[in-house]
Order: sequence, then C-alpha cells, then structure tokens
Amino acid sequence: MMVERQSLAIPAVGVSLGADVTVPRPAHGVVVFAHGSGSSRHSPRNRHVAAELHTAGLATVLMDLLTPEEEEVDALTAALRFDIGLLAERVVAVTDWLPRYKPLASLGVGLFGASTGAAAALVAAAERPATVQAVVSRGGRPDLAGDFLRLVHQPTLLIVGEYDTVVIDLNRKAMEQIPGPTAFAIVAGATHLFEEPGTLDQAAHLARDWFARHLRTVHWREVHPTA
Repeated sequence: MMVERQSLAIPAVGVSLGADVTVPRPAHGVVVFAHGSGSSRHSPRNRHVAAELHTAGLATVLMDLLTPEEEEVDALTAALRFDIGLLAERVVAVTDWLPRYKPLASLGVGLFGASTGAAAALVAAAERPATVQAVVSRGGRPDLAGDFLRLVHQPTLLIVGEYDTVVIDLNRKAMEQIPGPTAFAIVAGATHLFEEPGTLDQAAHLARDWFARHLRTVHWREVHPTA
C-alpha cells in the first residue's frame, strides 16, 4: 500500500497546531485524533490505532490540541487539558480545514477521541453534524461533553477497558444521552490506558471496523452547498 505522510501546521482560531497527516492510497475516509489528558500527537497509543486505520484505507490527522507554550502551562497546572470548550474549538477548526487540503477534501470525516479528547470530539461532532460522519471514544470521558451529547446524531462507539470501572459507569450514562446510533464495547483485561498485552490491538480493530463501516466519500459542496 502506498502511503503519503506530511507534518503540517494547521491554523486554528488564532494559533497554529502541529499535525501529522497520513494518507494511504486509495483512501476511503479520514479520522481526526483528539488526544487525551497531557498527551500530544506523538502519543504511542494513538499512533498504534492510526496505523491500524491505515490498513483499512483510512487517512489520519494526529494533531496537538495545545501549542508548545500552552503545553508548558498545562504541565504545571493541568488546567487546559480539561478545557473542553477550547479543545473542541480546535477540533472543529481542524475539521473545517480538511476540505481545503486536497488529499483529504473528498473523504468522509470521523473523529477519534481518547480521555478528555473524547469529550472534545463529541462536542465537535455536535457542532459539525453535516461534516462528521462517525465518532469513536477510547477510554474516554464523554460525560465532559455535557449537554452537547444530546446533539450527537452520528454513529458513536464507546470503547472502555474492563477494569476501568469508574469510566465504564460514566460512559454508560453518557451513552443514554446520545440520540444517534451508539455501541458500547468493553475490552477484556484492559485498564484505562490499554497497556495490557493485546488490549490496544482490540481497541484499534474495533475503531477500524467502526470507521470503515460508517465513513463514505463526499463532495465538498455536499457539506457546504452554498460555497
């Protein structure tokens, strides 16, 4: 399989976000990653999942949700990683950028969120119902999306580790608020970070199959008919 890779700076509401874009050929969809608390686009877990998505012909955008300066502040205060409004605003900005990047312009869009990034992904899905086609949360905190959960009509998969009991409960309650098609998957033997042998592979396979099922090629004017 032929794969194109680029590191880019994506404009997002007054800042530039570092991003690694990978496009397999042919590509059938694109998945934007919203990483979890205190992480970045270099997260080995998200990169592992992204590699699995590539095998199914899915392009990926792994981005930093915070600038380097903001990451320094967050490392001291841990405040920005829980600023779901800020994180979601940036996921939306990157989602809006996709049609302007030719290799991704006609691909259906999915969002993959981990930990607090899952809440940001769900808020972005609620705010871009005509663009985002599917959402996957891994070990996520969808409860932090608050009232936006009631606006998520896209197919949503919530993946949680068997031993992440508090997060399992939070995900079940959040699932009840999402009006769109939802599925709940518990990965046996996994804790919050899916560090146990084989558990991250299981989560990656679930995400791959979900996006492969729900993402479809679109024309940009289908999303922005007045453009």
